[in-house]
This record gives sequence, structure tokens and C-alpha cells, in this order.
Amino acid sequence: MLQSIKRLYGSKLGASDGEIGKVKDFYFDDQNWAVRYVVADTGTWLTSRQVLLSPHALTSLYQNEKVMLVNLTRKQIEDSPSIESHKPVSRQFEEEYHRYYGWPDYWVGAGLSGGRTGFPILEPPPTTTPSGHPAPFDVKRKRSDAHLRSAQAVNGYHLKTSDGTAGHVCDFMLDDQSWVIRQLVIKTGHRFTGVEVVIPVNMVDGINYEESTVLVKMTMESVEQSPEHRLWPTPAVVPAEPLIEL
Repeated sequence: MLQSIKRLYGSKLGASDGEIGKVKDFYFDDQNWAVRYVVADTGTWLTSRQVLLSPHALTSLYQNEKVMLVNLTRKQIEDSPSIESHKPVSRQFEEEYHRYYGWPDYWVGAGLSGGRTGFPILEPPPTTTPSGHPAPFDVKRKRSDAHLRSAQAVNGYHLKTSDGTAGHVCDFMLDDQSWVIRQLVIKTGHRFTGVEVVIPVNMVDGINYEESTVLVKMTMESVEQSPEHRLWPTPAVVPAEPLIEL
């Protein structure tokens, strides 16, 4: 089932022993659109810190009353390696973070999905250069670091087609089983009166962060003729009826 990322912002995050904050952002890999971390806003509990939660730590993407349950204790999160919110996430930090929690390293090849079917992982980086010599570690790390992006930051980017600008990104539709973004929601026409349509991410040709644009292999007309985005209300959770003993 596809979930609106915009609707998930502000959802409460509940550890095994209490609330830890709310969903602030999602970090995704811009090569394969896999969400790698949920960014938690911990309020006054852990000030000046950015808390990242891998999908491996979450029991489900959505619960009743907008609560995401986390398979961690508050103490585990408090003692985790610290990352400053104003700095980008480096691969070196990710390695330390994943070692601390025992999470699989998604960037080092197959077989590390953590037992959750459908979890996306990256292909292992090349171990040699084109000349056949071993690739320097820093070169591989620098290339790997470049693909972790903030959904909040990309929201609002203009959609650049082959013949013009066809609107802007206003939401992402996330598969709640695989944690992969499947569709972009695009606001076409006027920012306030335009129509929202959805386009599959396989039509994206790249993201230009310097120009704040998403490049797509489409024309303006084909974007405007894409399926209209219809976001259904979240169904109410009906409590189970108590069992009647005979």
C-alpha cells in the first residue's frame, strides 16, 4: 500500500518504553528511491541532536492514532552515536551508527536485508578501478555519501521536462512494505489552483540540487495527462469486539 510521506510528518514515534518524538523528515537514496532513515524530532528530550531511525527499527510504517512503533528503548537512542543536525550524514557515521544498533549495512551487497522481505539494498561498490588496481577507500566513500537526500528538501523542486517546466514536487508516495518511494506527486499549473498528478519514479532522469529541479523523461503534456492524485482518508481503526465465553 502506498502512503503519503507528507501525511506521515508529525506522526508520533514510540519506543518500547515511551515516546521519543515525532517524524520530522525521511532520508532517501536518490539512485533507487529507497528510504534509508526516518529523522526524529525529539523536542527537548535530546536537544541539538539529529536522531536517525532505520526502517529495520520500525515495527510498522503506520499505526492507529498516527504512532510509529520503534523496536528500541529510550536509553539505546540516547546512547547512540551523536550526529549534528547541520552537517550531512557521512558514510563513516552510517557505519558507526549501524554497528551500534546491529542494523545491516544496506550499501555492501546482497543478503543483508535484515530478514524483512522486499527491503532494498545497494549493489556493492567496485573493488577495483578501470585499470585493475584496488579502488582507494576514500574515493568509494565519497561516491557513496552523495546519494542520501532529504524528502523535505526536495519537496518544492521544479519538474523539468524535455520542453519546459511542468510544476513542482509536492509529495512522495511510499510503499509501506519495501520502504521505496514509488511515485512523485506533482502540482501542475498554478501553485494554489493547479491539479496534483502522480508520476512513477522510473521516469525521473536525475535531480539537480544546484538548480532545485527534478529532471524527467516526459513532456509537459504527458505530465499534465498523468493520473490525478487522489489521497483517500485514513481508515478509522475499529476496536475488536470482546470474546464472549460460552
